[in-house]
Amino acid sequence: MTRTMNHILRWQKSTFSDGGDGNTCVEIASSPGTLHLRESESPGTELTISPGPLAHLIRGMKAGAAPTAL
Repeated sequence: MTRTMNHILRWQKSTFSDGGDGNTCVEIASSPGTLHLRESESPGTELTISPGPLAHLIRGMKAGAAPTAL
């Protein structure tokens, strides 16, 4: 778990991880209005994003769209 401001983050592994004890997965946690993403290999480095832009990115990736600036 990680603390951000006054909120304790509870990290959850992606369902697409290898399922083993290895560090080969993406983890996600949420705090009010923000999603936190990190790679298991580098838990000290995290990406923060609001839900709207992340949903837009995921929809675009699923549709095969070319990346654009947010």
